[in-house]
Amino acid sequence: MKSSPHAHSTDEQHTVHAIEPDAGHGADGGSGGSGHPGADPRPGAAASSAASDRTWPAVSVIMPVLNEERHLAEAVQRILSQDYPGELELVLAVGPSRDRTEEIAQRLAAEDPRVVVVPNPTGRTPQGLNIAIKASQYSIIVRVDGHSLLPPDYVRVAVETMEETGADNVGGIMAAEGVTPFEKAVARAMTSKIGVGNARFHTGGEPGDVETVYLGTFRRSALERVGGYDETFVRAQDWEMNHRIRQTGGRIYFTPRMRVTYRPRPNLRALAKQYYHTGRWRRVVGREHQGTLNLRYLAPPMAVLAMTAGAIAGALGFWPGWLVPGAYAAGILVGSIVEGRGLPPSAWVRLPLVLATMHICWGVGFLTSPPGLGQPSPAKS
Repeated sequence: MKSSPHAHSTDEQHTVHAIEPDAGHGADGGSGGSGHPGADPRPGAAASSAASDRTWPAVSVIMPVLNEERHLAEAVQRILSQDYPGELELVLAVGPSRDRTEEIAQRLAAEDPRVVVVPNPTGRTPQGLNIAIKASQYSIIVRVDGHSLLPPDYVRVAVETMEETGADNVGGIMAAEGVTPFEKAVARAMTSKIGVGNARFHTGGEPGDVETVYLGTFRRSALERVGGYDETFVRAQDWEMNHRIRQTGGRIYFTPRMRVTYRPRPNLRALAKQYYHTGRWRRVVGREHQGTLNLRYLAPPMAVLAMTAGAIAGALGFWPGWLVPGAYAAGILVGSIVEGRGLPPSAWVRLPLVLATMHICWGVGFLTSPPGLGQPSPAKS
């Protein structure tokens, strides 16, 4: 990743008067008529005012978008309405979409000068991210996706957490929320341990250092130190880059205070494609960075191999072989009963199929990932 052409602006910061929790109880908000802390006669007012004065760094939000007509306007609105006292810009890297994404992005930019639209000719996520980073101005960079919805305090919490921990990247929970019955089933699966394992950014947990986080808020210096996103990773680029940040001494920090609403895939075909390609590319990361595969990543391909072997043995006349896929099916049904509590019936009946699709497609993708996938020409040394 090349340095930003706006590098002279990366240290721009803004001093603001932060709002105290009880600010609404005073007629004048505690500011005093003269504008000086000493003008407030209340005991300790000067010390309180001095403590609340702080410098908030300007923030660049980057968003690669492709075929995001359905969610783009709402995602952008959530960013522009952030409860953040510092300056904020949004860079949209727009790929060649088949819907009205480009039109909507240009309209949003015309309506608000904080929005900048740049082209991403390839339409691929890592290229779009690097293009947006290069076009951005500021020293803190917040990554957002076109189908992710930020809570009002997201950027504020990210900056506070980064300053408190010294981390190079901070992130939180990928809070999947569906609208249709199918999406609700996917959302439940994506936030359950039976669906995605024990990754904190999926299922929550205590704050602390982790391997990777969802999306992420980065120091520009960390991105430049590792050369940005590796553009050969069409998928799994977040995990791969966070690994390089950690290898160079950086910290990746999870906090449950950062919670992002994620809209799941709308149908079974899209979900199967998503998890198939995720499995393929997670194996590429494992090849590229030896020792990074653990049981959570290996469980789906191991299950696929075991069920395939059992089914073949059963078909050849060794009836106990059918116990393996049968045990998996029973486990999915029991898991769906437990994890599906509180779901409407229309979503609950879809949950077993959703879980099986996620597991099997991820496992098949991992097992069939070709050795040359992710290798540029000539191949990496």
